Amino acid sequence: MSDIARSGSWREELASLVDDGIRYNGDPLVGQPPSVDDIDTKQNIHFSFQARFEAEGREHEEDLKDQIKGFAKAWGELLLDLSRGCKDIIQQSLVAEDSYFVQNFGPPLAKISNGLSFLNDYLPEDRDPIHAWPIIFFVFILALSVLNVNNARDNPAPVVKKVLIHPPSASTILLPDGRHIAYHEQGVPGNKARFTLISPHAFLSSRLSGIPGIKASLLEEFGVRLITYDLPGFGESDPHPSRDLNSSAIDVLHLANALGLNDKFWLFGYSSAAMHAWATIKYLSNRVAGAGFVAPMINPYESSMTKEETSKTWGSWEQRRKFMFSTARRLPSFLSYFYRRSFFSGKHGKIEKWFSMKLGEKDKALIEKASFEEFWERDVEESIRQGRMNPFIEEAILQVSDWGFNLADLQIRRRCPGKGILPWLKSMYKQAECELTGFSGPIHIWQGLDDHVVPPSMAQYIHRILPGTTLHLLPNEGHFSYIYFCDDCHRDILLKLFGDPLGPFDYTTDRTDDTELSSVDTPKEEAFVPDIAQL
Repeated sequence: MSDIARSGSWREELASLVDDGIRYNGDPLVGQPPSVDDIDTKQNIHFSFQARFEAEGREHEEDLKDQIKGFAKAWGELLLDLSRGCKDIIQQSLVAEDSYFVQNFGPPLAKISNGLSFLNDYLPEDRDPIHAWPIIFFVFILALSVLNVNNARDNPAPVVKKVLIHPPSASTILLPDGRHIAYHEQGVPGNKARFTLISPHAFLSSRLSGIPGIKASLLEEFGVRLITYDLPGFGESDPHPSRDLNSSAIDVLHLANALGLNDKFWLFGYSSAAMHAWATIKYLSNRVAGAGFVAPMINPYESSMTKEETSKTWGSWEQRRKFMFSTARRLPSFLSYFYRRSFFSGKHGKIEKWFSMKLGEKDKALIEKASFEEFWERDVEESIRQGRMNPFIEEAILQVSDWGFNLADLQIRRRCPGKGILPWLKSMYKQAECELTGFSGPIHIWQGLDDHVVPPSMAQYIHRILPGTTLHLLPNEGHFSYIYFCDDCHRDILLKLFGDPLGPFDYTTDRTDDTELSSVDTPKEEAFVPDIAQL
């Protein structure tokens, strides 16, 4: 029994002492006042119990630590054995001389190793290259990762600018169908203009663009009146219920008549705005004196393009840009999904991301300038001010659809009466007369060879279809660099179109027999018109 009692825990002994009392000489001390000796005895018993409790607690903690250490050691030994097994498997399957890997990749790797063996001279003599270089490579990758993480933390998040809608500021005219067209004038006034230049705008643009950044002093030096206008549904112009390129030309005619342009005027088309200029030349050829284009966009699905021209055109675009053209041609209703997440999101974004553009070096440097960013953001805000998405979808559809005419129709041709009985009877009474068709005015095209938005193959196609055009190929120039804020470029454009600058028209000096000279009567413009009699 004494052995069983000793095997019990100290808690059971304490409980038995509390229940039965502490015995001395076999008699319980219940109901008697404790003496001094009894108090000392109880304190000693208490201290002995406390010491025993602390000793057992420490012993329990030591046992837990030992268990954790043993568990970790066992796992370590297991992982070590596993790694040795993997090493043996790799050596047998990859490193062994008869393995598939060594037989197929051994000779090339040996050549590479021999070629890079000179790097071993940079290692200490007591270092094995097989062990040293993997460690160096691993440390290099780790350091590079740390540097990239630090750079990502150091670079602040780009500031997102919200789109602002500005108060109306355009001049407008009322069209016969009740719509309004907004326009903007630059340069000399109409009564002093030697030349009047009308410019439609490109996609996601407005009347504010025109020739971006052109100085008023340069327009005055050449005596040019520059008129830009908002396409239907863009800027402050009312939308058209069913517009096409024919209606676009009619709008230009009404605009010219409303602004008092009784004589011929010139056209300027940049990028996708070229299709509106081509339509005006086609349907109003008798009112157009000449035209200038910078990076003119054509229908990328044009059937008369050769395989080489088509390949060069589509090959210069990113996949997402190709997808947008395909969507505009086949499923145009889905364009709203993309527009709502880009320029209709209420926030400004990068132009190259919105249009999936690949830009050349000059274009990349240009779009980073504050002047370009400010001008472009203001132009975008004006373009989408009405919040209507349909005009933009219509513009995208027009770009990839049948234009209703071919550029070859603008080439000068002699059309004579056809064969048949009726033409033969007419020829008996009078000599058959042939008439000329097409456009006889000058056309100049400026195309950057580093343009990845409108590739040079498009301008070369136009020059092949219309050999009478003058093509100016610009090395190292991109899509934006030759037209945005380039004073020398603007001067070159006006110089090629209008000749030497003569300043504004002066009625006191520019008179011939009391007859006022108009923009189409000047010698400079007559020099561009071919001699019809020779044709």
